[in-house]
Parts: sequence; C-alpha cells; structure tokens
Amino acid sequence: MPVYEYRALDRAGKNQDGIIDADSPIAARQKLRETGFFPVSVKTSVSSAKGSDSTKTVRLPFFNRIKLGELSVATRQLAILLGAGITLVASLEAMLMQVTNPAFKRVLAQIKESVNEGNSLAHALSNHPRVFSNVYINMVRAGEASGSLELVLHRLADLSEQEQALKGRLKAAMAYPVLMSVVGVVVVFFLVAFVVPNVTRIFNEMHQALPLPTVLLIGISGFLMKFWWLVFAMVLALMVLFWRLKNTQKGRYAWDRLKLAIPLLGAFNIKTAVARFARTLGSLLQNGVPLLTALNIVKNVVGNTLFAEVIDSAMDAVEKGNALANAITGNRCFPPIAVQMISAGEQSGHLEEMLDKIADMYEREVESQVLTMTSMLEPVMILFMGVTVGFIVVSMLLPIFDLNQMIR
Repeated sequence: MPVYEYRALDRAGKNQDGIIDADSPIAARQKLRETGFFPVSVKTSVSSAKGSDSTKTVRLPFFNRIKLGELSVATRQLAILLGAGITLVASLEAMLMQVTNPAFKRVLAQIKESVNEGNSLAHALSNHPRVFSNVYINMVRAGEASGSLELVLHRLADLSEQEQALKGRLKAAMAYPVLMSVVGVVVVFFLVAFVVPNVTRIFNEMHQALPLPTVLLIGISGFLMKFWWLVFAMVLALMVLFWRLKNTQKGRYAWDRLKLAIPLLGAFNIKTAVARFARTLGSLLQNGVPLLTALNIVKNVVGNTLFAEVIDSAMDAVEKGNALANAITGNRCFPPIAVQMISAGEQSGHLEEMLDKIADMYEREVESQVLTMTSMLEPVMILFMGVTVGFIVVSMLLPIFDLNQMIR
C-alpha cells in the first residue's frame, strides 16, 4: 500500500502535516476526511515513489535523524501495546499517530505496510539498517520465533535507555574540559594574532636588540596575523586526511590498535569495548539467539577491529567445541577477571547473568575513570593556559625592563 505525505486543516483550522497509507490519493483524501481533517495537498511520499516500501529504505536527512531516545520510547510503547493484546499492525498504526519526527513517521509507515503485507516485523526492520542495528533486528527475530516479542521489546528498550544514560554521563563529564580547551585555544590565538601586534609594534620602532622570547612572540604573532587562514586550512586538511585514512581498512586497523596502546586511554577503551561486548552478548543470549550467531552480531558492534578479530577467532574455537572463556583466554583485549567471570558463568549455566554483571562492572569503571580523567584535565589545562599567557606577558615586559635600565 502506498504512503502519502499530506497537508491538511484540522477542526480548529490549523495546518497539520503528516503521512498516511492508502490505496490511492483519492482514498487518502477520503481517509483524512473521515478522521476530521480537510486535505489541502496529498502527494506520494519520496520513499514510496521509488518502489515498494518493503524493499526501499528511507534516506534520512542530516538534520532529521532518528535519535536513540526516540527509538527507545517507540520500542517501549510497542511492547506495552502488544502486552495489552493489541495486534502488531494496530500497534504500529497507533504509534504512527503519536510520532512527530517526519523521518521516523516514514520509517514506521513502511514497517506497518510491510507487516500488513504478511512479512515478519524483523524482516520489515531489516529494510532500515540505518535506523535499526543488527542487534535490534536479531533480537526481534528471536522474540518472534520464541513467541516472546513483548519481553524482547522491553529488553531492547532497557538496553537503549542504559546506553543513552551512559552516553549522557560521559558527554556531561567531557563537556567542561572540551569547552575550556576550545575557549583557551581561541583566546590564545586571538591574543597572539591580533592583540600582541598592536602592543609590540613600539618595540620594532625602537631599533634595538630584543630578548629572545620577545623575538619569538613577534615572529609567531606576525606569521599568524598574515597566514591565519593558512593555519586554519592546514588544520582542516589534516582533519579531512585523518578522517579518510581512518575509514580505510588499514587506517582503521592502525587507529584501533593505537587506541588500545595509548597509556590510560588504552585501558579505558578496552573496558568500554568489554562492557559493550558483555551487555550485547548477554542480551542476545537471554532472548534465545544461539551463541555463534550472537558472537557474529557482537563483533560488529564492539567498535574495534582488534576486538572483532579476537571474536572471530573465538567463534572458530567455539564451533570446534571449546568453551568461550578458553577461546578468549590470554588475549589482552579481555582482562583476566572478565575471562574468569565468563568461565564461571559457563560452568554454572548462568552465562547471561554473568555477562550482565561484567557489563555493569565495567560500565561503572568507565564512568569512574572518565570522572578521574576529567578532574586531571582541569589542572593540566589551567597550567597550560598559565604558561602560555605567562610567556606572552613576560615577552612583552622584558623589553620594557631593558628600556628602564637604559634610561637609568
């Protein structure tokens, strides 16, 4: 069934924009009138115009992305509606009326149409890989197969909320240091490039030997004043070059390897990846996904190619009959305590619960380490700013002291 974008007037005469599924534009207008809207314009949705909704994917505009919070709320609502005994199609229709994000509306409309055509929910979700991750799709597929879709959706909502909360705490902890760094760099650049030249111009007119710090400051200031655009262009070019190299296979591998080798940051990245690995694997196993299938999914969400290689090797070992703990033993990507807890979980038959405990433990450690690192960054930034500003002040005062001695 095609999907149409409409603009209509409600009973109060206010403009209302949205989407609606119908057999034809005429049917769409009739459907709008039945719901109390007066249609102004009805046109085929961009996603529908190119083909069937079950095979096309909505291209999301950059400024109209579907946020993790929106997906979490929608997942929770769908679980509640299904738990109340409402059919899947009716539940999707109810959600469609509540969503305000136009991009999300289009996605839900296509999912509803695909399900209405007889496809499974997992199949409908798989047509939108930019919105729904492999973990999400496979957990829904497992829930449909086991008849526990409602429970799986509740679990997915919990996972999304936990991930969102962790990201929020990390962003809040890093906001102040990042803001101070940006402000500090901008202030120093402004002082050196625009303020210092006006102050040191008198020293150039004196035609006398200047102290080395003053000569350096005048040289740096003159260069930045004339070629600040070149500095900006070089920084931008380096950022673009780094981004392109990082997106290549070799560049990605080298960057991931470097992230694990940097002191302090390496341990932080390892804990973050292990927490993501444990949380995702535990959730998949709890919802009936086989271990090998779950590992194949997890390797794509840990966010590190070195971890993905370790998980690949572990999959081969598990397929041959080895335990998961034995397959990852001795690898620096997995700390010994995590391996021991996985081994205990396998021996006791409670691997899923143990993985959740590992995720909780490392998420707490990651949050604590972020707070520690940010508390260390603040004095380092203050010291750097103090040294920089002190160098500028001393460089400007030294010629004045020399001038006073000459007068005496």
